[in-house]
Amino acid sequence: MKDNYIPLQVNRDFGGIVSAYFDFFKQNIKNFTNVFISYNGVFLIGLLITSYLLVSGFLGMIAQESSNDFNGSGIEFEQDYYIYLGIGGFLFVIIFLGVAFLNYSLSTSYMIKYVETRDKNVDKKEVWELAKSQFGNIFLFVLLLIPIYFVFLIVAVILAIIPLIGFIGQYIVQFFLTAWVGVSFFDMLQKKKGVTEALGEGWKLVTANFWKSVGVNFILGLLLGILLVMALIVPGIIIGVYTFHVVENNVDYSHSIVSTIMYTLGTCIVLIIAVYGQCLSQFVNGILYYALHEKTYNENTRATIEQIGQNN
Repeated sequence: MKDNYIPLQVNRDFGGIVSAYFDFFKQNIKNFTNVFISYNGVFLIGLLITSYLLVSGFLGMIAQESSNDFNGSGIEFEQDYYIYLGIGGFLFVIIFLGVAFLNYSLSTSYMIKYVETRDKNVDKKEVWELAKSQFGNIFLFVLLLIPIYFVFLIVAVILAIIPLIGFIGQYIVQFFLTAWVGVSFFDMLQKKKGVTEALGEGWKLVTANFWKSVGVNFILGLLLGILLVMALIVPGIIIGVYTFHVVENNVDYSHSIVSTIMYTLGTCIVLIIAVYGQCLSQFVNGILYYALHEKTYNENTRATIEQIGQNN
């Protein structure tokens, strides 16, 4: 075992899971970022193109609305802006699904390989091979999420009718769903199970530890959200200062190359950080999965005891 290895297959309480997550985060953030960039190159380029189309469409529409030019050419330009928005929106949905498909797999595979090798220097090729070997199940899993989230949407609408208690209930259901999906996905790749079997195992683990699962996702989700917002402070300030300059100097932003570049890069950075945050949130459920699984089955504890017996 490597001296710096953080054992994850441990029955931890709430505080232990939070502490283990940040220890794992600090140790592996650099190496995982390398994996993330290596296998998200095409999607990152796609996000840049999508950002350009969305920004061009929005800027054009805003300029068109504020203009008093209602001649034929203005209508034609407005139609062009709608086309930009339509194509950009379509690409965003496709890329978002692709990113969810890929990064849920990469973050889960990375943590599994970390446990197997007991080393923070996880080989990105091994991560990719593990994820690739399960693409069939991963695709089916993503498809099953559509009806699952549709049911959640119905429940959320019903809870929204109830004042205060319904609002709290919405968040409880949301974090339970996040834990269930994340733990189930982890079990599917870790144990190489079928989709429905993994969802059943995830349901059993999370419902048996309901408040721990909800609480861990709430606290770490909140802390990750704050961390991601902090990462956006610098680009946010730059965009804000530039926007103030545009407004104060009446810059024609709809025809300005600089404006298009600035807002395109800003939008792209927000999307990339959101995608990266998705990976970090799956690490939360990875730590949770190992803790709940060990609490339920004591596999690692029994293996350790057996090893001690053999050595003696």
